[in-house]
Amino acid sequence: MATILFEQPGHRCIAFSDLVRGDDGVQANQFLIQHGDASALLDPGGALLYNPLILAIGEFVAPTDVTWLLCSHQDPDIIGSVDKWLLYTNTTVVCSKLWGRFVPHVVPGYLRNAGSDRYHLLPDEGGHIPMGDSSVRALPAHFMHSVGNFSFYDPVSRILFSGDVGASMVPSRTPYAFVDDFDVHVSRMEGFHRRYMASNRATRLWARMVRQLAPSMIVPQHGLPMRGETMERFLDWIERLECGVDLIGPEHYRL
Repeated sequence: MATILFEQPGHRCIAFSDLVRGDDGVQANQFLIQHGDASALLDPGGALLYNPLILAIGEFVAPTDVTWLLCSHQDPDIIGSVDKWLLYTNTTVVCSKLWGRFVPHVVPGYLRNAGSDRYHLLPDEGGHIPMGDSSVRALPAHFMHSVGNFSFYDPVSRILFSGDVGASMVPSRTPYAFVDDFDVHVSRMEGFHRRYMASNRATRLWARMVRQLAPSMIVPQHGLPMRGETMERFLDWIERLECGVDLIGPEHYRL
């Protein structure tokens, strides 16, 4: 089922949250931004999701007409289906320049029309992905948790699509709704963030950058979206979070 996150004439943002069934894989959200005739599909997922996602987005845009495939990082639940998108559509894959030579490893060598011209590789500082008379902004989120990682910001809706940052582990078929109790919700995030985020230095710098944007909502690739006071409490929490290398010591490297 699709959830409309934002809609006005000529611009729409849609979330698809229930395409992973049961224990088939980790729950993951996919997002579609439409602006005029341009469209961007964010973190499209792996082979597990390709067919369900094709059917789901067909209500809004023909899959062959998707302009951009925005990939926050290199994990299978992000780019695992990229070979099919290259084969069956004319979309351009957007990812970090660090992964530009690795993503083709999931693309069969016999596949034609899958060369470097099908990729838009982002420098570390990010950039703008054109969407007609607007653009989606790629913002650095490196080491959260990938060495080449981006959040994507839509300036029209002011939605920050944060990838794995803010991800929460929720059971299958959990209703897709904004978090209303951060104290309860934090337990769904804590284990993942402490292990998968590299360090407090990275989380602190990212949170400070996001505050300058003042987004209307933060929408992660896993779990539930946040806005208002809950979003502000999340930024406070992740800004102070000890994680990754902050937590390791000699006891973790023993024979």
